[in-house]
Amino acid sequence: MEDLSTLFYSQPLWAQSLIGLALLAIASLTLNYVLKHVILRVAAPYLDRQTKTIDKAAAWLATAAPLMVISRGIILVPNLPEEIYTIVRNVAQALIVISVAMAIVRALSYINELYERQPRSRNRPIKGFVQVVKIIVLCGAAIIMISVLIDESPLLLLSGLGAVTAVLLLVFKDTILSLVASVQLTSNDMLRVGDWITMPSMDADGDVIDISLHTVKVQNFDKTITTIPTHRLVSDAFQNWRGMAESGGRRIKRSLTIDQNSVRFLSDEEVIDLKKFRILKPYLAAKRDEIADWNQRELTEEEAVPVNARRLTNLGTMRAYMQAYISWHPQIGDDFMMMVRQLAPGPQGVPLEIYCFTATTAWDQYEGIQGDIFDHLLAILPEFGLRVFQEPSGGDFQSLNSAK
Repeated sequence: MEDLSTLFYSQPLWAQSLIGLALLAIASLTLNYVLKHVILRVAAPYLDRQTKTIDKAAAWLATAAPLMVISRGIILVPNLPEEIYTIVRNVAQALIVISVAMAIVRALSYINELYERQPRSRNRPIKGFVQVVKIIVLCGAAIIMISVLIDESPLLLLSGLGAVTAVLLLVFKDTILSLVASVQLTSNDMLRVGDWITMPSMDADGDVIDISLHTVKVQNFDKTITTIPTHRLVSDAFQNWRGMAESGGRRIKRSLTIDQNSVRFLSDEEVIDLKKFRILKPYLAAKRDEIADWNQRELTEEEAVPVNARRLTNLGTMRAYMQAYISWHPQIGDDFMMMVRQLAPGPQGVPLEIYCFTATTAWDQYEGIQGDIFDHLLAILPEFGLRVFQEPSGGDFQSLNSAK
């Protein structure tokens, strides 16, 4: 050892410095290799195998150890100017701050991943709050790093932040708005991953696939993705269809527009003929007794003419048939409102509107049920002597000209 020491100090000053730097580099690189390629590999089977995030956090933390060797060991290298000692030490310490900060950021990401594996994460995501903590960690690391590089106390930098508060508020305006919006969305349970939302102002109509601090991603039904600033979901209106999905039923609200010229009273023969409809029998029986009782009670013998008597209309009977049909339909939910109503007549005819709910919320099944119902009702209209209103087409005019 004495011979090595004698040999070392017998070298020129620049050679002593070069040897010292080489030994410092070898020591730090060796420590880095041992930590990342030996210790971490030995520990790998005991870490979470479902993610690489924890590995990256450990790797960043391991990086701080060789940098600490450089920060502490540079003083042992002889014959270097004082400025070199200061620069190397400060830069190494600044890199240590970055390494520790990145390790914390990765650890926070891992915490979020662990939370997202829980069923409750769909209702209460914490990604936005994790991102806020990340920003705080990185901002704090930036302040400490700058203070280390300029060799001043962090309190000195913090005391000067008051002068640039307005600038910081301007720079982080979206972050502040998004933070407030994230708290409101989460605390009021306004939005969850998997919700179907529509937001016309942002051309969004689809499922929420990601909620973060600054943005909410919506995958539209055409498979495009709309990115919505989080604060817009609080300041602008959007529609969340979660209530429909949780209720188990989806609303049908559609009308048949009847040609008013086809509305008339039913003859006794037609009423008898309509009794062949099984679902109409209770209505016709009750209505027949009600009308007969009223006519007998209210009309004198002289007044008992068709113009004074109450009679069944084909439109009212069709409305009763539609009500009975949706009440009978096995795929219409019994626990929801079920109604057929006549809306105000207009230039396009008399609308008969169906208002009910299917027993499923699946889109394809819903459309199939709705289509089957209106296919049947359109096809059965002639049995009641009714016509659906339709704007004249080119074929109508062609047929009219041919008839002339």
